[in-house]
Amino acid sequence: MSLPAEVLADNPPDTQVQDPARTAYPILIGLSFCHLLNDMIQSLLPALYPLLKTSFALDFGQIGLITLTFQVTASLLQPMIGTLTDRYPKPFSLAVGMASTLCGLLLLSRAQSYHALLLAAAMIGSGSAVFHPESSRIARLASGGQHGLAQSLFQVGGNVGSACGPLLAAFIIMPRGQSSIAWFAVAALIAIILLTRIGAWYRQRIPGLHHAARAVRAQFSLSRRHTILALVVLGMLVFSKSFYTASISSYYTFYLMQKFGLDAQAAQLHLFVFLAAVAAGTLIGGPVGDRIGRRYVIWISILGVLPFTLLLPHANLLWTTVLTVVIGVVLASAFSAILVFAQDLVPGRTGMISGMFFGFAFGMGGLGAAVLGETADHLGIEAVYRICAWLPAIGLLAWFLPRIPGSGSQRQRA
Repeated sequence: MSLPAEVLADNPPDTQVQDPARTAYPILIGLSFCHLLNDMIQSLLPALYPLLKTSFALDFGQIGLITLTFQVTASLLQPMIGTLTDRYPKPFSLAVGMASTLCGLLLLSRAQSYHALLLAAAMIGSGSAVFHPESSRIARLASGGQHGLAQSLFQVGGNVGSACGPLLAAFIIMPRGQSSIAWFAVAALIAIILLTRIGAWYRQRIPGLHHAARAVRAQFSLSRRHTILALVVLGMLVFSKSFYTASISSYYTFYLMQKFGLDAQAAQLHLFVFLAAVAAGTLIGGPVGDRIGRRYVIWISILGVLPFTLLLPHANLLWTTVLTVVIGVVLASAFSAILVFAQDLVPGRTGMISGMFFGFAFGMGGLGAAVLGETADHLGIEAVYRICAWLPAIGLLAWFLPRIPGSGSQRQRA
């Protein structure tokens, strides 16, 4: 007996092969922990730039090329890998990708030339390009229908890892030198073991995925033109979020030091408070989207943060801290909702959509940091926050998002 259209729309193909009432929490927690390890390793690279600049006598242009190499492999490869694994599932590709990261780490610890640094950056970036779309797919498969919760649990691990990487670099690698980078190979090895076990769980659920995907696409009524328009709108919202987040993560410490006269240590403490708020927002956004509808969460997360970003450049130190906490929580809740909404728009293409949005968010964050850096050089660091304050106004575009079952106010329980 075929499933009703409402059930199919509310349970995209990656959840059709298991009981939708059951969420595989051990798999989700394992993915989140591996995400923590992956993003911790990623964040080591920029944290090591001062050490590498001194050791290899690099100029800023050469450092920028290292960043570009990492970003090109980590961002541009993601949608291609996601598209490939949508058609030909590779249950152990996550472990292979992490093996690439492991090799990149070991090469980085022993590199004797600039070209070796570039190769190490490319290997770490390639491992990340495999990890994000495939992990997002498995998180959806393990969600038991709670797609937002699953994505939030998965993504919060990455937030924590990104915050931990610079601290570990400062306290472990910087005092001991380049060779101590190899110690973090232990983290990659742990991730490989966990991802191999997760891959075995995924392999048991591959049969029937393509059949379920065809069934869902046959029931999905949104036209191609409206789907593309909705994806473009979601992309613009990711652009807004990523650019504003880059303004905080890259330049907030300099802003506090210049405007309020804080020392570097105190400014770093304020940055960690913001990063903790981002982690909290990431964890909150998905489950709230499951309950009230992802379209509402997107509205609130992007446009709703506008009053706080407009106030930030005019606030004293106390209110600056309070406002950045609110901004971090509210803005970070958007990405899980955006990603799941996009996955619902294109059923059966979870890997491609995840790769596109993770890659685009990562690329926009890097581009935002570069553009805002040039802005700060020419207009001053405070001007960056006066300009970026208007970015959340792009949230008005959320008006054009369609109402679809499972992602909007019309959500129905299977």
